Amino acid sequence: MQILCKKVNNMHDIKKIFIDGSAGTTGLRLEKRLCGRKDITVTTLPEAQERDPHLRASMLGEADVAFLCLPDAAAREAVAMLELAQNARTVLIDASTAHRTAPGWAYGFPELGADFAAAIRQSKRIAVPGCHASGFLALARPLIRAGLLSRGALLHCVSITGYTGGGKAMIADYESPARAPGDALHVPKLYALDQNHKHLPEMAAYAPLDAPPVFCPIVGDFPCGMEVAIPLHGLAKRDALDCYREFYAGAATVRVSPDASLLTPAACAGRDCMEIAVEGNDARLLLLARFDNLGKGASGAAVQCMNLAIGAGETEGLVL
Repeated sequence: MQILCKKVNNMHDIKKIFIDGSAGTTGLRLEKRLCGRKDITVTTLPEAQERDPHLRASMLGEADVAFLCLPDAAAREAVAMLELAQNARTVLIDASTAHRTAPGWAYGFPELGADFAAAIRQSKRIAVPGCHASGFLALARPLIRAGLLSRGALLHCVSITGYTGGGKAMIADYESPARAPGDALHVPKLYALDQNHKHLPEMAAYAPLDAPPVFCPIVGDFPCGMEVAIPLHGLAKRDALDCYREFYAGAATVRVSPDASLLTPAACAGRDCMEIAVEGNDARLLLLARFDNLGKGASGAAVQCMNLAIGAGETEGLVL
């Protein structure tokens, strides 16, 4: 066991936090955000012991909050460990895809509505949204709630992300010292062309939409950052902006930007916020969301959920 941070004033107020899968990109960013806080202690397992079922079960059972920064199968295994031990105390915050639309799990995007925030505060099972899905839902849900879009709308979504969203193997490819100048990774690459991307179920469920969007994700040769775009016909620009301003008034990490023209997918890299913008004209609009795929798209969202679950300040430890 590795104790990463321990700076406390009153031991009775301290929450025990366990990061299961701390060696991955999401886990590493979590450590960075949590270390130094006085209201928690953070523990991990050395990478060589992360697959030891007995150690994992023990750490999960002792934690007040456990982050699951794991592949889907390993995340389900962690949940089963707690169920087998009849543990109803530990709050699980799952950054995998495994439980995002599962019954009994809160969806970890509190700005989507008061009911989302309340569920996160009350739940012992919280699913962190997918990065692409976060941008799409931030744009689509307010318009559907306001009646400016219907549940039956057939939407399109284009999203460009930094390569850290692809995990260790992709990071190794992009950051290899053996890369040749101008190689195939130098230019943006479309992927998930079969329209079966793992984020589509949550995108449809929480928008909500009768059918998922036609989705075009793109990976670029930069480490962190994301920009999600939804093109639309037939919606006035002012109506969209007014809707977003009302919906996100007072939001903790989402803000409406007056000008998107000079910003890039990396505009929010290193931060845990999200910026919403509307470009185009009353005939053709582009709805835009920019954020860090490892920030509001992963680790930052997970920390925000933890803060709500333990009663801390919602943005404690975040970089906004």
